[in-house]
Amino acid sequence: MKKSSTPRRQFLKDAAKASSLLMVPSFADKIRFMQSSEKPKEMFRPAGRIKFAVINIDHPHIYGMSDAIKRGGGELVALYEPKKELAEPFLKAYPEAKMARSEAEILEDKSIQLVLSSGIPDERAPLGMRVMQHGKDYLSDKPGIITLEQLAAVKRIQAETKQIYAIMYSERFENKGTEKASQLVKEGAIGNVIQTVNLAPHRINNGVGKTGLAVRPDWFWDKKRYGGILTDIGSHQFDQYLHFTGSTEAKVLMSQTGNVHHPDKPLFEDFGDVMLAGNGGAGYIRVDWFTPDGLDTWGDGRLTILGTDGYIEVRKNTDVASGMKGGNHLYLVNKKDMVHMDCNNEVLPFGPRMVDDVLNRTDTAMTQKHCFLATELALLAQKNAKKLILNK
Repeated sequence: MKKSSTPRRQFLKDAAKASSLLMVPSFADKIRFMQSSEKPKEMFRPAGRIKFAVINIDHPHIYGMSDAIKRGGGELVALYEPKKELAEPFLKAYPEAKMARSEAEILEDKSIQLVLSSGIPDERAPLGMRVMQHGKDYLSDKPGIITLEQLAAVKRIQAETKQIYAIMYSERFENKGTEKASQLVKEGAIGNVIQTVNLAPHRINNGVGKTGLAVRPDWFWDKKRYGGILTDIGSHQFDQYLHFTGSTEAKVLMSQTGNVHHPDKPLFEDFGDVMLAGNGGAGYIRVDWFTPDGLDTWGDGRLTILGTDGYIEVRKNTDVASGMKGGNHLYLVNKKDMVHMDCNNEVLPFGPRMVDDVLNRTDTAMTQKHCFLATELALLAQKNAKKLILNK
């Protein structure tokens, strides 16, 4: 019996159609590519403007935090970290820091104006309160506060002492593409902001970069120590939502969290999402621990900002679509243009502004109200989250 040739004919027809499409200019060809800044720029301030110290470094974010303050003219003078395996590489990277014998040695040193910490999350707020009570400002890794009870105590002591309690939201402050997006929104490039969408996947076994976490410590798997997925990695996204929409008031409309793929870690959460409404715009957030091994970075973080006259998308760490290496890619579409910007030449102003605030008692890096509101939204979303269960 003769076999039908229909499947073969259909295959050839589809192949011919695909070939003809290759002759048509692609959508990508219509996008104008440009550097967001023609020349690399840096914002360095003279060293020695303030003295700062570090207490506890359980997360490698401390390296980026320290570098930011040094760019602002901060002089790193001391470290207290009782874990030798954490202290030694830090002191190698920053040989100017003297190893303190105790936390008290740093807190009682009147020449130190600012303390940084990336300790275990549930220990960050108690340390910050002690720092403020000793007349110093404080910069915590995120999450800087993991319970509503901690938040109330921190707000009370901050009001009493008038010291700065800041949280390093590095997905905004340390990402050049996101910094460029801030400039464009401020300039009115997309009109009035209506909504932000933040997608923030992370990789658990992350050996990317010199400070990667190839093996996670025990506290990483315990929600009581890190606060839950929305409190932890979600804190970045609440910060960006408030910043880009300009919201000074907001509420959580919906939130859910779940542990859908790590049954051996019952105190862990690997997925969460949130819907927000504020007086400046709407927001959607999705966070997860499902970055696949094939990706060339720890997470394909994306920020989309919808405006009345256009939109911006930031590909923070990589750009799978364009195939271009590295991060800090920004796409702008408005009434006049379609642009792909390489933002790697942008300045990161957070560190210099933070040092200015320590010296001048101002809030140019981040207002205290913003810091606390971003934290409160994350904590409320976490506390009231519905449990996501996948029956598969």
